[in-house]
Amino acid sequence: MNASQRLDTTFAALADPTRRAILARLARGETSVMELAEPFAMSQPAISKHLKVLERAGLVSRRREAQRRPVRLEPRPLAAANDWLETYRSFWEARFQRLDALLDTLKAPAGKPRAAKPRKS
Repeated sequence: MNASQRLDTTFAALADPTRRAILARLARGETSVMELAEPFAMSQPAISKHLKVLERAGLVSRRREAQRRPVRLEPRPLAAANDWLETYRSFWEARFQRLDALLDTLKAPAGKPRAAKPRKS
């Protein structure tokens, strides 16, 4: 799977609020499928289906410990998605700086343009 396909799979997995909630829970530490299912109004098989989507995206992994199959968060795909999103940060910051400058110009009394304030990151 190439980098573009991995991003597609990651974002598709993150598109569902239940899967995002599962990842938020796993960010606190590994747990069992039963424990993951507790806060949701759905069956364990339904949670397992969500986990399979997250596993295919590489966002979670499961291992066997006797009768227990703990689930853990795998952060690498999230880091890759974050890196991709970061490439657009400068684009949006430049847009916000231009908007701030325009708003400062509109607020200035007629004939007295103000200098734009530097924007904090």
